[in-house]
Amino acid sequence: AKLIFTTSLFLGTTITISSNHWITAWAGLEINTLAILPLISKSHHPRSIEAATKYFLTQATASTLVLFASMTNAWHTGQWDITQLTHPTSCLILTSAIAMKLGLVPFHFWFPEVLQGSPLATGLLLSTIMKFPPVVLLVMTSPSLNPTLLTFMAISSAALGGWMGLNQTQTRKIMAFSSISHLGWMTIIISYNPKLTLLNFYLYTMMTAAVFLILNTNNTLSLSTLMTTWAKNPTLSAMLLLTLLSLAGLPPLTGFLPKWLIIQELTKQDMAIAATVISLLSLLGLFFYLRLAYCATITLPPHTTNHMKQWHTSKPVNTSIAILTTMSTMLLP
Repeated sequence: AKLIFTTSLFLGTTITISSNHWITAWAGLEINTLAILPLISKSHHPRSIEAATKYFLTQATASTLVLFASMTNAWHTGQWDITQLTHPTSCLILTSAIAMKLGLVPFHFWFPEVLQGSPLATGLLLSTIMKFPPVVLLVMTSPSLNPTLLTFMAISSAALGGWMGLNQTQTRKIMAFSSISHLGWMTIIISYNPKLTLLNFYLYTMMTAAVFLILNTNNTLSLSTLMTTWAKNPTLSAMLLLTLLSLAGLPPLTGFLPKWLIIQELTKQDMAIAATVISLLSLLGLFFYLRLAYCATITLPPHTTNHMKQWHTSKPVNTSIAILTTMSTMLLP
């Protein structure tokens, strides 16, 4: 069953990103949604069933809106081609549909809940591969979308992603809010330089995958369990610190590259104010990444922790973690 689900996941993604016709894109998105649902509700916990239901409802609404936007456009222009989306109403509906798919700000409420309800491996899939088809659709339609609306959504995403992540104690929710603010960075540049959006997405995927795999190896779901993991695997915790700082976008590390290029491009487009605002908002993100990093490596817990004691047996660190962490720290230098 797992093989079927993963193959349909990749199949749906491939169908969407390689399609020219709106109906095939929609079909790929639907296959994706249906394939990830059993992976979310795998542990039969009420939280995960609730997460799967929420995910299904939001994604079904978003798919319907995609279909609606393309049909409106075809009705007015006779074009079913994805790149030929010209009718303004269709553009607005499509923007909201893709924002709902991705979890951009007015439609972001489902994402932290769903991520909190699903296991760590599924959380990794949800925040990376499930975001890929909508981002590609956004890139393909980007010339005809409204730049003002996208900039507004991007800045509010960065703000809310940073601001709501400050008070979280669950690692999955922190990763969800970090994802929302990164999507803000991707959306702000999409009307001006879509290639930068894709670059940002690839690097974000790499760093998020590294963080999720490390958390999965350590089996940490909250900050209090993260505090006791330094004893299990000190080297892994140190790499987690570097990867988190890279995700925050600190200069010598990989995560700084997309931010640097995006700020440069925004200044070229006479949007220095937007660049300043979104850079200041990424400081909020830096705060909670630093808190994760502190819990992982820098501070020792002052007292015996009140949760179940963690045994000193850790899973073997697989090669993908090594490759991903190395890339997400060393790629820019």
